[in-house]
Amino acid sequence: MGQCLHFGKSVQDNGYGLFREMLDYKLAWKGKKMVKVDRFFPSSKKCCKCGRIKKELKLSERVYHCERGNEMDRDRNAAINIREEARRMLTA
Repeated sequence: MGQCLHFGKSVQDNGYGLFREMLDYKLAWKGKKMVKVDRFFPSSKKCCKCGRIKKELKLSERVYHCERGNEMDRDRNAAINIREEARRMLTA
């Protein structure tokens, strides 16, 4: 629909916003809380083992290589960092 009517990403963003509202409602109904991590949090650039942050990381680099020997899938590394940041935010 966004491409056909030339609305661009606004239609897609609206759907995502509605999804987040529904998710927040369902979590509150179950007595849980949704945590929103800052969109500029360096989840892909930060090593989940030692905490070092890379200055440069190309999107084409699919495996994260840390100077201290940690090697793992870039998306898995980012997911671990997001989970730990959310836990930190909940305990703060």
